[in-house]
Amino acid sequence: MREARAEDARTEARRLIRDLLGEERPDAALLLREAGAALGADRVAHCVELARGAPLTRRSTELAALAGLLVGTRELGEEWWWRERDGKLPTPDEVLRSSTAVDPWTDLTVLEMLAAWVADDAADALWGRPHVATDLNSWQAEDRIELPGDARPGQRIVVSFDAGGRLDAVVLRRPSGELGSNLDFDSLRYSRPAEAQWSWGVAAGLGPHHLDEHPDPYEQPVDARAAGILHAWALRHGASADRAGPAWRTRGDVIAAIERIDWMWRSGEWFAWWRGVSALVDGEPEQLAARLKEITAAP
Repeated sequence: MREARAEDARTEARRLIRDLLGEERPDAALLLREAGAALGADRVAHCVELARGAPLTRRSTELAALAGLLVGTRELGEEWWWRERDGKLPTPDEVLRSSTAVDPWTDLTVLEMLAAWVADDAADALWGRPHVATDLNSWQAEDRIELPGDARPGQRIVVSFDAGGRLDAVVLRRPSGELGSNLDFDSLRYSRPAEAQWSWGVAAGLGPHHLDEHPDPYEQPVDARAAGILHAWALRHGASADRAGPAWRTRGDVIAAIERIDWMWRSGEWFAWWRGVSALVDGEPEQLAARLKEITAAP
């Protein structure tokens, strides 16, 4: 069942990315070519440098953000990059040149921040600025937002819940006579840049995603002993030989195996394995040692 859900997600992602970019199995070369035409060579060069600087286990996330920026630029026009922001925020071009995220997105990388920004701006252009933000960790629908002073029964109020994500709160009159609201979960939608970011990441997968680097980071060797332990653990816990692949010798071997194994759709014990293989790929010896101790101590 878990493998079926993983494939369902990939199928939907490929459908979305085909609608947005014309290809259902995108790669980095296609993305950079399309982004260059929309964003310009200089911006894409900055984006590529940021992606190269990320850990290899995060590279696909950075490229997914670039996919969001590509579609967002197509939606809003190149002027989005240099449009003034009432003196409260730097322009996206300034953020990209400085390689520094700004409030309220400082918990994101620069590319993720810019992708969230363009996803929200595209959503605002489609559905208007949201009245308020909420979170969907709770699916309680009733009275999750504070109503505006001019609210009236039947009114639909736009609410944000994620970058580029919107849904409506429907105003109604409670039996007490007071006004309240219900979140209409059927109205949940995402802007096209947000859809592009998610779908590129799922459809293209973890990688390897080569960015014309010399030497190629995916060809760098990994610790053979640690790789052997993690490879054997994967086989013992349900990964087929085809998915685990032959013995891992390089960072690219490990990245490709992580992608094939679909660890996120497996049981919770695989999270420790993921942290271990991430540390193996990204060169974090202390984290790797701790994770190896954790998984070898488990029955």
